[in-house]
Amino acid sequence: MPNMRLTKNPMPSQNAQVRATNFQEVALGYTEEMALDEAQRCLNCKQKFCVEGCPVKIDIPSFIHRVVEKDYEGAYQVISLSSSLPAVCGRVCPQESQCEGKCIRGKKGEPVGIGRLERFVADWHNLHQTEAAARPASNGHRVAVIGSGPSGLTCAGDLAKKGYEVTVYEALHLAGGVLVYGIPEFRLPKEIVRKEIEGLKALGVKVETNVVIGRTLTIDELLSEGGFEAVFIGSGAGLPKFMNIPGENLKGVYSANEFLTRINLMKAYQPDAATPIQHGKAVAVVGGGNVAMDAARCALRLGAKVTVVYRRTEAEIPARREEVEHAMEEGIQFCFLTNPVAIEGDEQGWVKSIRVQHMALGEPDASGRRRPVPVEGSEEDMPMDCVIMALGTSPNPLIKSTTSGLETQRWGGIVVNEATGLTSREHVYAGGDAVTGAATVILAMGAGKTAAAAIDEQLSGKAN
Repeated sequence: MPNMRLTKNPMPSQNAQVRATNFQEVALGYTEEMALDEAQRCLNCKQKFCVEGCPVKIDIPSFIHRVVEKDYEGAYQVISLSSSLPAVCGRVCPQESQCEGKCIRGKKGEPVGIGRLERFVADWHNLHQTEAAARPASNGHRVAVIGSGPSGLTCAGDLAKKGYEVTVYEALHLAGGVLVYGIPEFRLPKEIVRKEIEGLKALGVKVETNVVIGRTLTIDELLSEGGFEAVFIGSGAGLPKFMNIPGENLKGVYSANEFLTRINLMKAYQPDAATPIQHGKAVAVVGGGNVAMDAARCALRLGAKVTVVYRRTEAEIPARREEVEHAMEEGIQFCFLTNPVAIEGDEQGWVKSIRVQHMALGEPDASGRRRPVPVEGSEEDMPMDCVIMALGTSPNPLIKSTTSGLETQRWGGIVVNEATGLTSREHVYAGGDAVTGAATVILAMGAGKTAAAAIDEQLSGKAN
């Protein structure tokens, strides 16, 4: 009989006051007892609404059924048929708006904790399995993947499983893309990412770091001289946006991208870091997305008093509810309906305050959210010595400017056929943030899967 309890098992986590002082993982994961209890809440529905909500179409009832049977490795293998990064997805995917958002149990209570069960299964596999996956026989076809973030790794993994010889080119010195430079250690331990990448290497995927496509090599060269029959662009969206207000060029103003890269990739929070970061005492983080929450929580762990400045209300904030709650529990302050209009500096050119204007909500905009409008005469100064702009990102124009025949949107996103990921350039595919702008890890993975299937169809057709 299913467990008909209306609530899911809560996720064990570090005490808020303790975790606010360290970079260790906040969520501790389910115990086996908790996982078994949660798995029994699944009704194993005939119509798999949860699968419909999953961008990579994991057979969720099937893997959960194996958890109930204590076949954790079997559960992992079910997940792996659809996902190349189970331990990552179990930690950072917004399940509440995807698979869990479709769960029938959510109609009269809380949905099954699908993401928490996925994490449990992936962690169990990583702890107990020591043998590398068998490398498939080569089919003789070569594919280049640009970028080692979630879309690139997914595309590479899916193709490698079918025998393709895949080389991934990464601009930074460490593979993982946004998984290593953007998401903090306390949400996604980098050892988890390293293990996932090592698993792909065992399948035959080659990873070349410190290669900037458009500078070190071009896509034209990969196709004409490199011997590759197809190229997948998964280079992400790493170009930060700013407000273009007075004072953004002051010392102590960061983009969230730079701030998080220094923290996550360069370990700037460590006392002996080769790439240091300013340890502000009073930090304003401008924005309300997941990146803003990550930046705010990192700044807090560096010892700052942190204030998130967001121009709408808490009800409209786009970050995951879990991340907002964690930030609040840790002591981060939120100034809603507040928008910066200028940053003031001292005589040495360092930030000394941020001038904000209070807002009110007007009519809905194109996104469906009520548009914030300024309240006249409501400006005030907030003393700050560091400001982090977390306003979103767009694709770097380097690949577009060095690739012939590649069509892009006005804002920089690569134009693709949504059904295949094929760009305007023959044999060149793209997906993830390079196409959509900044989005979620799992949506990027879905795009990588789509492109891998299309590349396989194209190249295997040549072989017949």
